[in-house]
Amino acid sequence: MILDLRISSAISRMHTHSNYSDWSQKSIGLARARTYVDAMATPSPAKSMGDPGITPLSPSHIQQNDTDSNAHTGPSFIVVVAIDFGTTSSGYAYAFTKEPECIHTMRRWEGGDPGVSNQKTPTTILLTPDRKFHSFGYAARDFYHDLDPTESKHWLYLEKFKMKLHTTANLSIDTELHAANGKRVKAIDIFAYALAFFKEQALKELSDQAGAEFDNADIRWVITVPAIWKMPAKQFMREAAYKAGLVPRDNPEQLIIALEPEAASIYCRKLRLHQMIDIGTKTNQNGFSPTENVGAGMTQAKEHVRSKRQSRTFLVENVIGELWSELEEGDRYVVVDCGGGTVDLTVHQIRLPEGHLKELYKASGGPYGSIGIDYEFEKLLCKIFGPDFIDQFKVKRPAAWVDLMIAFESRKRAAAPDRTNPLNINLPFSFIDYYKKFRGHSVEHALRKSNVDFVKWSSQGMLRMNPDAMNALFKPTIDHIIQHLTDLFEKPEVSDIKFLFLVGGFAESPLLQQAVQNMLQGRSRIIIPHDVGLTILKGAVLFGLDPSIIKVRRSPLTYGVGVLNRYVEGKHPPDKMLVKDGTRWCTDVFDTFITCDQSVALGETVKRSYTPAKPSQQVIVIHIYCSEKEGVGFISELGVRKCGTLRLDVTGTESTVLRREIQTLMQFGDTEIRAMAVDVATSRTVKASIDFLSQ
Repeated sequence: MILDLRISSAISRMHTHSNYSDWSQKSIGLARARTYVDAMATPSPAKSMGDPGITPLSPSHIQQNDTDSNAHTGPSFIVVVAIDFGTTSSGYAYAFTKEPECIHTMRRWEGGDPGVSNQKTPTTILLTPDRKFHSFGYAARDFYHDLDPTESKHWLYLEKFKMKLHTTANLSIDTELHAANGKRVKAIDIFAYALAFFKEQALKELSDQAGAEFDNADIRWVITVPAIWKMPAKQFMREAAYKAGLVPRDNPEQLIIALEPEAASIYCRKLRLHQMIDIGTKTNQNGFSPTENVGAGMTQAKEHVRSKRQSRTFLVENVIGELWSELEEGDRYVVVDCGGGTVDLTVHQIRLPEGHLKELYKASGGPYGSIGIDYEFEKLLCKIFGPDFIDQFKVKRPAAWVDLMIAFESRKRAAAPDRTNPLNINLPFSFIDYYKKFRGHSVEHALRKSNVDFVKWSSQGMLRMNPDAMNALFKPTIDHIIQHLTDLFEKPEVSDIKFLFLVGGFAESPLLQQAVQNMLQGRSRIIIPHDVGLTILKGAVLFGLDPSIIKVRRSPLTYGVGVLNRYVEGKHPPDKMLVKDGTRWCTDVFDTFITCDQSVALGETVKRSYTPAKPSQQVIVIHIYCSEKEGVGFISELGVRKCGTLRLDVTGTESTVLRREIQTLMQFGDTEIRAMAVDVATSRTVKASIDFLSQ
C-alpha cells in the first residue's frame, strides 16, 4: 500500500507570500524523511524510540488565518518560467510579469517522431559511461539510437522515470533508478540533471531575447507535479531543484511547486470558445458534432494549433474567458488531468466576483496514465515471443527496444473507436535477427504458434494489429479512469457538475474521450482545450504570476503529532502508561493539527504550545503522523503512519520559567507544508525542519 502523504494544502506557494522570506530565515526546513508503513497497529512507538517527549500546554491549540498577512503583494521577479516535468514528455514556458497576458512556449525542439507532435520533448536522459550528463529529450534518444550496440550497453539511458517518485513507498534521497542497460543510478542526480537542462535552455532563450545575459535571480521558477503525489515526492522535486542550481536553498520562495490539475484549472478560466472543443453537448461546436467521430474535433484542433505554431506566443484574456462567463457563484466543475504516468482529478467551485477557486473534494486519481497502454503492449509481446526473450532483448538491445516503443507510440495515437483498417508496427531488424538466434525459428513462426489471432505478420517486417487488438490494449487503463470518475461523481461534494475539463496529453485519445462521454451520459459538458498537451504548462505560468488564485484546499489526510499527556486512571489504557522521574504519563497520544478532508484556507495556521517532558532537553523532537481516518486517538492505531519530523534546537538558550513553552506553527492551504517554532521565554525562533525524505 502506498500512503498519500501529500497535504493538498501547504508550502510551495508559501514562497509567494511577502513574509515567507521571514519564515525561511527562521529556518523552515524541508529536508528528508521516511514513510513508515504499518500493516497493523504497533506497540508503543514512543517507548521504542526512547524520546523524552513533549506534552501540550493549556490551551492546547489556537487556530488562526494568516491569509491577510501572507497576501501576495505582487511579483518581485521579472519573469516566471514553468517546467512541466512529465512522465513521457516535458517542456517549459514563460511570461514576463509586465506582460502577463503573453505566454511564450519553448523553442521548437530538434528531432521528432512521425505522427507525434513535438511541442514538448521526450522525458529521456542520457549519461556517458562515466555517468556524466550527455543530453536530454530527442537529442538523448537519437544519439543513443545511433550508438553501436557494443557501445550503447555502456551508456546510461533513462525514460519514463518520473513514476518512480509515485510508486516508491520509502522514497529517500538515496532512491535509485535503473537505466536501460540495467545499471543503477541515483534518482536525485537524474532529476537534477533534467532540471539543470531546462534551466540552461530557458536562460539561453531569455538571454537571446534580452540581448544580454539573463540573471537567474530575476526568475520565479514553477515545477508541476501530480496533485496525488505524496509529500516526500514533492520535497524530492524541491531537493532536485536545489541540487540543479535552479534556486538557492536559502531562497525557497523563488520556486513554486504547482499541482498539475490546479494549473490546468487556472488556464481553463481563460478559454475563449474558439480555443476548445465541447463534446458534451448535442450542438455543433467548431464544426464538429458529437454524434460524428469523437476524434474529429481533436484532429481539427491539432490542425488549428499547427497553423498557429509559428509564433509560440499564446495570448490569454486579462479577464475571464467566454466559457467562464457562463459560470455563476457556487458553480462546480471537475478537471481530469490525463498524463503519461498518472490521472489526477480535482473538483473546484467558483467564487465571485474575483473568480477565485475553492477545492471541494481532495485531489484523487492514480497511476492510470497512458504508459499503462505501453505495459499492455509489452505483455502482448511477452505472450507472443515469451517473457524470457523480451527481458533479454531489452537488456541486450536496449536501443532497438526504444525504437520499437517509438513505433508503437505513433500507432497508439492512431487508435480510434471507429477505425476499421489495421495498424502496422515496424519491428526493428535487430528484433527479428535476435529472436531467430535466441529461439532458432522466425518471428513469423512465433506469431503462428502464439494463438494470438488479432496480430498478424506482414512480409514488410511489421506486426499488423487489427483495431480491436489495439483498443484492447487501452481497455484496462481506461477502465481504471472511468471507475475512478464514476466513484467520484457519487460523492455528495461532486453533484451538479457544470463542466468536466479533460486535459493532459492522454486527453487527445478518441477512445478515452468516448469512454468519458458514455460514462457521463450528458450530465456535464465535456470541454477539451486546443493544444491540450500544453494546458498544464500554460496554467503553471499563470499560477506563478498569481499563486493566491486557489483560496481553499482540502487536506487529503489527518495530520498531528505524538505527545505525552498526564496519565488519568480509567481514562487512558494501562499499556500506554509510562513513568518518568516519578510522573505517570500516557504515551502515544495523537494531537491533531488538521483532519482529513477539512477545508483549509490559503495561509491558515495551526498553532500549538508544548513543553518538554524533561526540562533539561536541548533538542526537542516532534514526530509528525498522518492517517486517512478523521478521528485518531493514538499514534499506535491501525493506519497511522509517521510521515515527518520537527527538530527544535534550543541549544544555548536559557529559560527562566519552570515549564518552557515552545510554540509550534504549521501553515496549510498551500501546495506544501511549512512550519516554524518559537521559544516563548526568549522570543527566539528555533530551527524547525519537516523531514519527509530521510531513512
